[in-house]
Amino acid sequence: MDESDSSQKKRVSHPLLRGGTKLSSSNCKSSKIGLSTSQINSLSAVCETLIPPVPVQSLENEKLHSSSSSIERDALGGFASASGSQFPLPFEAAELLTTRAQPEVLSLTKLVLTLLSTRLGTLLLCGFLCLDWGFPFLHHFSELRLERRERILQKWSKGVFFRPLRGVLVLLKVLCCYTFYTRTDEKSENPAWQAIGYKVDTRESLTSSEEERPLQKGIVDCTLADDSTLVRSLKEKGVEVTLDHDENICKIKCDVVIVGSGCGGGVAAAVLATSGLKVLVLEKGNYFASTDYTSLEGPSSKQLYENGGVLTSLDGKVMILAGSTLGGGSAVNWSACIRTPDPVLREWFVDNKIKLFGSSEYHSAMDAVSKRIEVTENCAQESLQNLVLRKGCENLGLEVQRVARNSSEDHYCGSCSYGCRTGEKKGTDTTWLVDAVSHGAVILTGCKAKRFILRKEEESMRSHRCLGVIASALSKSVTRKLQIGAKVSISACGSLLTPPLLISSGLRNPNIGSNLHLHPVLYAWGYFPDSKSEIKGTSYEGGIITSVHKVVSDNDNIHPNAIIEASGGGPGTISAITPWVSGLDMKQRMLKYARNAHIFALVRDQGSGEVKEEGRIKYRLDTSDKRNLTMGLRQCLRILVAAGAVEVGTYRSDGQRLKCEGIKDEQLNEFLDTVSAVGGPISHGEQWVLYGSAHQMGSCRMGATEDDGTVDENGECWEAKDLFVCDGSILPTAVGVNPMITIESTAYCISKKIAAYLKKDSS
Repeated sequence: MDESDSSQKKRVSHPLLRGGTKLSSSNCKSSKIGLSTSQINSLSAVCETLIPPVPVQSLENEKLHSSSSSIERDALGGFASASGSQFPLPFEAAELLTTRAQPEVLSLTKLVLTLLSTRLGTLLLCGFLCLDWGFPFLHHFSELRLERRERILQKWSKGVFFRPLRGVLVLLKVLCCYTFYTRTDEKSENPAWQAIGYKVDTRESLTSSEEERPLQKGIVDCTLADDSTLVRSLKEKGVEVTLDHDENICKIKCDVVIVGSGCGGGVAAAVLATSGLKVLVLEKGNYFASTDYTSLEGPSSKQLYENGGVLTSLDGKVMILAGSTLGGGSAVNWSACIRTPDPVLREWFVDNKIKLFGSSEYHSAMDAVSKRIEVTENCAQESLQNLVLRKGCENLGLEVQRVARNSSEDHYCGSCSYGCRTGEKKGTDTTWLVDAVSHGAVILTGCKAKRFILRKEEESMRSHRCLGVIASALSKSVTRKLQIGAKVSISACGSLLTPPLLISSGLRNPNIGSNLHLHPVLYAWGYFPDSKSEIKGTSYEGGIITSVHKVVSDNDNIHPNAIIEASGGGPGTISAITPWVSGLDMKQRMLKYARNAHIFALVRDQGSGEVKEEGRIKYRLDTSDKRNLTMGLRQCLRILVAAGAVEVGTYRSDGQRLKCEGIKDEQLNEFLDTVSAVGGPISHGEQWVLYGSAHQMGSCRMGATEDDGTVDENGECWEAKDLFVCDGSILPTAVGVNPMITIESTAYCISKKIAAYLKKDSS
């Protein structure tokens, strides 16, 4: 194939990542989605209120200018007339609701929708706004005029007396807006995208045809298997398998079984496989290579993130992103490669009494990790948002530092959070796991671990010994349970899933699932219209994080109060966190999407939460966290103003914003005094905000004693011999920076020790 043929080769993306809706007027039944017809009607009315048709003239000043083409004008007209009640949006939002929401939240939401479908119920929830002078005098919600419905939702958003109702509104707003801006037709297009200036990344993979699926020879896809093909595939890959027909169990034998394939599991698999051990990796997600990725926000989030990208703390305050695919978080993170800060290492070494973090071994591990994932220090071309961050800091005389990345210097990709379609980002799926597979490791995708196999030990320092893991294939065609016997078992499924797995296995250490840190963030935005800014680009293009500013206080410049970085996010994600003040205001805000620079303040949280059951995340901010977030958020706004934004704001529920042109320092300071880290949607205040988290740590922390942690310095569970943890959950505290290098380096050290232990044991 010559070069011209190669350049014209069309990408064949993975079916699970393609656009299009499976719903049609013929197959779309409310009963199949889990809501009644009356509940769907109420939901449609709510969706229309959140995203109403508006006069095109009300949007023209925000978007059009004299040189606008007829295509742009037509796109704006279509966007103005679009409604959240148009088929199939309410049904798609309902599907998200019934499949992603917590059971108690779903029940409350169904109750609210049912009440809104009745006149008395509407009176109870909406008050006198549902009354009219004409017959029938009392209306149910969908019968009310749009203006009345909007006033009702505005009242709910500010309400403090029945806060769960506000929580329901926030959930429906998030699902409705997210669906509206992410849904696509069969051509992978969305009519709103042209109006808001959004284009999906269409760059092709830079890998050769031989490298397109580097893990394929080691993959056993359980979702496509049945009982016989699963056994055959495992045997073909050199795995020892026997069948227990009486118990209907498939017994698999290996040296090491690893649950999870992210920053911890991927590194452990490589280190142990290259040491000559037979390694089996279990991953509940799917395997996607660079040529599979579409950069479509909706289907990509559904396949690549935990709970389809719709995961929150139980109180709805924190929106949480956690990778759930082969490669875990390393496949979808923003590429930032920041070494563990020296003050943090000293704290873990001195205060937590963990010798590993004061050793040369750990520093050597950071070097080895950085080399394997090809970390580069420079960036050839920064994105709009990073240029804004850099320019604002420089104009204020603030220090701004480069952020190293595990990609090339000229990697200009804003869609790596939906999988790196060029193949340049070096996640574990293109580095460590490749090493593991080339040394005989086997990866079972679509396979979920249920519990570790523990045997009681009478005369031992540890009360149990781990013999392996029980797992199940995520395929109805595989009826047998999988029993994997191993000399060593490793949990590497992340801070949200390792604790529930250990607890379901019978471990009782109170540290398991506690001390969960989330690195909470608050966002700020600044609008930089093309006509008034020399900074070029769009908010969704270019490297996501290439610059960082550390917010320090006058009396302590060693421990940052917060760090400020640029944010990624497609239109669905941004619309989900954008405050809804009115339907018109929401559309006007989204028209600025492409030239809105989003930056955030992240804190090394002193507060913590817990996760004892899968998907049940509790979290509480410490007073110092709120203070530091407030400091960081105010600094974000200063930076945006200094960079030349014509308007800035936060994502507080009342739409807090400030026009900046011609503003004086006194006016800016008065505005900043009103900015703070308010509570979440069900807090007591009239104003609230949604927090974000993309880093989870500490829920099975390493401790010098069993009272201090879940695992010892070697990563081995205090309660169970031969059961290790190799993921972010073992970090003693929050690290305060993007944790990929820290997690991989810790896993590197632990897996080296495991390899030495097994070698010694075999001799």
